[in-house]
Amino acid sequence: MKIRVYYEDTDAGGIVYHSNYLNFCERARSEMFFRNGKSPEIDGSFFVIKRAEANFIKPAKLGDLLCVKNEIVEIKNASLRLYQSIFRDDIKIFEMTSTIVYVKDGKPVKMNREIINFFRDTLNPNYATKNNK
Repeated sequence: MKIRVYYEDTDAGGIVYHSNYLNFCERARSEMFFRNGKSPEIDGSFFVIKRAEANFIKPAKLGDLLCVKNEIVEIKNASLRLYQSIFRDDIKIFEMTSTIVYVKDGKPVKMNREIINFFRDTLNPNYATKNNK
């Protein structure tokens, strides 16, 4: 997903404020659903971040055009681990691995087969082959 850096994304020096990288990743996760005619909210259930590990590699600046990429690391019954990276041109400037939990009424719930297949097919079509599933 492409994202343009606007003034609102930056500090006074024109550098992207650190928390906005997380916002960019969140937009990419939501957009993944929207582009496939779905909503991130499914029958009153939705995904929340349980854990995130971020690596700020190089700064993005006002006017940059960034590309956010998503890739499945692991899928479990009620959660998944997602690797997201942000590039400016062909240079990786940020990466994050997060654990995302599927919840309903504030409690983790098991994802159905359709949701699991959506992630496998949308984020990494070769996931099942690579992971012998």
